[in-house]
Amino acid sequence: MTTPYVPVAAAPDHYAPRRYRVRHATIYTYDGEVQACYERGFLRPLETWSQRVVSHELHLEPEPDVISEHVDHFGNHSAYLEIRSPHRRLVVGKTSVVDVAWPRPDVDALNAHTVAEAAALIAGEADPMVRAEYLLPSDLVELGPTVTEYARGILPPERPLGDALQALYGTIYRDFEYKLGTTSVRTTLPELLELRRGVCQDFAHLAVGCLRSVGLPSRYVSGYVETAPPPGQPKLEGSDASHAWASVLVPDGEWVDLDPTNDHFADSRYIVTAWGRDFRDVSPLKGVVFTEATTSSLEVKVDVFRINPDGSLS
Repeated sequence: MTTPYVPVAAAPDHYAPRRYRVRHATIYTYDGEVQACYERGFLRPLETWSQRVVSHELHLEPEPDVISEHVDHFGNHSAYLEIRSPHRRLVVGKTSVVDVAWPRPDVDALNAHTVAEAAALIAGEADPMVRAEYLLPSDLVELGPTVTEYARGILPPERPLGDALQALYGTIYRDFEYKLGTTSVRTTLPELLELRRGVCQDFAHLAVGCLRSVGLPSRYVSGYVETAPPPGQPKLEGSDASHAWASVLVPDGEWVDLDPTNDHFADSRYIVTAWGRDFRDVSPLKGVVFTEATTSSLEVKVDVFRINPDGSLS
């Protein structure tokens, strides 16, 4: 008796081009009236070599008295909102449609240089300003002995660069537990290395710190990643979250993005909103509120849906 042939589904190509609809709403609710608020945030996705913004809309409640946008030092779209009408609820929402197509990193080409050779080449060929701002320590990425020791164990000078980058995201993924509520935006890298748990923001900061420690300029990237629901269950609207990962400058001026939270290079599931030295450069929304309210609540709703060729969402 022969066993019937059952075809095995091919693994999905996560580098294939695709289109996404991203919706992100930040909702503040107060127990008293807010007289005025002044907010700044990064709402519009970036135009990069990996993505094109098809459309972008803001949804604001109440209607702002002033709204403006400029491109900041890092090339991000920085939005400014000023609301001077009394309110108890503030909604800052956006809907963006983005075409995404990331190139697959060529690990063999990266392996043509060791970590030390790559750092030396970048030192000679990169723009000195770009190299300095993404190589020096920043507020949330300190380069002390604890971070340097951890980095040297993963990124020794003689290790081929491509292998080293894979080892970096893989080691952080294995060494740290993803756990909400154990860290904050003020958690330092030495504290993280002792805790051994955190969230994507922490792991991105650590990867950036390790790369800078060995002479490779690196930046913090804020955006979104497509997620999948549990098998057999539909994807729920508002169930996604913003995401963060690291990007490293390699010889010939290219940037390679890697995600230690998910143990792989960034691919076409990743949507970039902004990048900078660390989280403080790319905070999604921050500001000043004038109110006598004593309590407030914050709700964030995010969904990332793929738009199929027929226009349906998946």
